[in-house]
Amino acid sequence: MCQEHKCVCRRSLPVELCLKGGIMAFTIEDMLTVSREKYGMEQIAGSGGWSNSISWILLIEDSMILKDFKGRDLAVTTGLGFDSEERLLELVEKLADLHASGLVVNIGPHIQKVPDSVRRYCDENSLPLLTVPWDTILYDMIKDLSIRVFLQSAADEQISNALIHAIEEPGAMGMYEKDLLPYFDVDGTFQIVLISTGDLDVMDTVERRRISYRMQIYMANITHNAHFFYYDSCFVLVVNALTQEQLRGIIDGFVRKISQKMPDSRVAVGVGSMVMDVSNLQRAYQRARAAVDLALRTGSRILWFDEMGIYRLFSLVKDGQLLQEMGEETLRPLLDYDRQHGTVCVETLHRYLENDGSIQSVAQAMFAHRNTVIYRMNNIKKLLGSNLDTSEERLKYLIACMILKMQKP
Repeated sequence: MCQEHKCVCRRSLPVELCLKGGIMAFTIEDMLTVSREKYGMEQIAGSGGWSNSISWILLIEDSMILKDFKGRDLAVTTGLGFDSEERLLELVEKLADLHASGLVVNIGPHIQKVPDSVRRYCDENSLPLLTVPWDTILYDMIKDLSIRVFLQSAADEQISNALIHAIEEPGAMGMYEKDLLPYFDVDGTFQIVLISTGDLDVMDTVERRRISYRMQIYMANITHNAHFFYYDSCFVLVVNALTQEQLRGIIDGFVRKISQKMPDSRVAVGVGSMVMDVSNLQRAYQRARAAVDLALRTGSRILWFDEMGIYRLFSLVKDGQLLQEMGEETLRPLLDYDRQHGTVCVETLHRYLENDGSIQSVAQAMFAHRNTVIYRMNNIKKLLGSNLDTSEERLKYLIACMILKMQKP
């Protein structure tokens, strides 16, 4: 189901999950469940990636085919082109760099035993390493598992569309509730997390998918119902029946890994309020949207809507031009002075007001001498025609500073 201008946004990208019956792509755990007895499959290393989702399955006998990897692909090999410890170790290193789901080795004449060095590497990098005996017919196994991957992907697309309907048309429950009932506690709690780089909408599909796979890797396993997809220029994570403490642990860990693994990237995370009942998903989305937009504008890694204070009110005002005018009208003398003289009057005033008039705090925050701050504040008061003595005056200017900070691109 794809509506005209929303076509590109409705590409479903499944999230890693652990809970049985949760919404998920076909995972390493799923594959083991169906293949342990049927194909003699065993996982011998990389248990940290047991919930990795599988987007496709490729037979690899030569490193050249790795150019076709898009991320989250599962590699299967007889070891024909990797019949030495060095070559096999090189293969798993490349697969880890490509964010592969894992590697299945057909134990036999080419690889009789997986070397300890390869096992250690897979354990250290949470790359699932599995084996099947030589008498397993790989064609049948790959065909069987590929069908399962395809069917689960179709289900993920259906779930994504149902969640989007819940966000866009909350009153039309007949369009989404039936599809969500098998997977979610639709009467329970929901929360939405939005992740953006600020330019996802201008990326091509392959690049955007590559980034989404990396983000899924950096996100800790979710042990409750959840779903991850791309919509309206953001990656969307919808979680169901998670406590604030559980979600905070997942998101804090995700942001920490993003900071370590993608230090030069501009990734912003916005977390909306918890709502009760799937019919209130629109409100959860709007608040997450407000949080991620403000995070992008202020350069923050993560913002929780419920912790944004008065910014919550500003961010939900649809007339952004009105807010801009209110801020600029109040601070016009300082804005003009800063523009003409290259000064930082507006920032100094904001620091002064948010630090309750403490000159020393402003000096420390702006790495300036105390006397410099005193001089600036005397000039600011003169420009404004106010001594900032009353709470009412201070509040007026503080709100104006906050509005301009929020509107800053």
